[in-house]
Amino acid sequence: MSDAPRPARPTFAEYRAIAQPPEIRARKSAEHWTADLYLRDISPYLSRPLVRMGLSANSVTVLMILCGWAAAGSLLVPGITGVVLAVLFGQLQMLVDCCDGEVARWRSTFSPAGTFLDKIGHYTTESLIPVALGVRAAGGVGDAAEHPGWLAVGALLSVVIMFNKVLNDLVHVSRTFSGLPRIADSAAATAPRPGLVARLRRAARFVPFHRLYHSVEMTLLALAATVVDLFVGDLEATRVLVVALLPLALLAVVGHVAAIMSSSRLRA
Repeated sequence: MSDAPRPARPTFAEYRAIAQPPEIRARKSAEHWTADLYLRDISPYLSRPLVRMGLSANSVTVLMILCGWAAAGSLLVPGITGVVLAVLFGQLQMLVDCCDGEVARWRSTFSPAGTFLDKIGHYTTESLIPVALGVRAAGGVGDAAEHPGWLAVGALLSVVIMFNKVLNDLVHVSRTFSGLPRIADSAAATAPRPGLVARLRRAARFVPFHRLYHSVEMTLLALAATVVDLFVGDLEATRVLVVALLPLALLAVVGHVAAIMSSSRLRA
């Protein structure tokens, strides 16, 4: 990143050229579909005012963390109100997540602390949402103690989702401990060797259930289930959702481990 001074009052084009260069959207795994679809189109309109307000990239990341926690906490609000708030905060979290990197690129301030905070935001949010879904399936905060089974399912789902997220970090840790360089963020580097795993991975593209465990997808699923619950007058849809997500999450973990082991990521 160049240390050349930035314009004091850049035009939008000048700002975007530095804060959101073309290669950002070309990354294989760093972008969520909402970013590709529309968030990257509007994020510079938010991040540029944040720069003018004097916020650091890490401060913006803290805002992202708070949005994620608000998404999970909103699911504890009964009825449709809670899930609508959760969906909105989930989208806002992703928007602010785009912004912190843009602020960092504009200020040329990248640090391990920023990466650490970013992971705290996503890991905690995506582990708290399943727990909140378990509370909703139990009938809400007031009735949760009377239906501990649903709390247990939500907590177990949370652990499985967290473990699945950690797997990619374990790859980097394992390579570092073995003295290997950081692996490239490319399709070639992560593709499994030809064989059964590769064929199953290609098939999974048509039914991408392994992508359901992001905060955006989980809040949208919670909204859909709540709408069904309102029509039928009980919590069956929410309960079916929580139960269905658990075996699919376990299957995603098995597939993820198999894909890692059959790729070149752990080879010298």
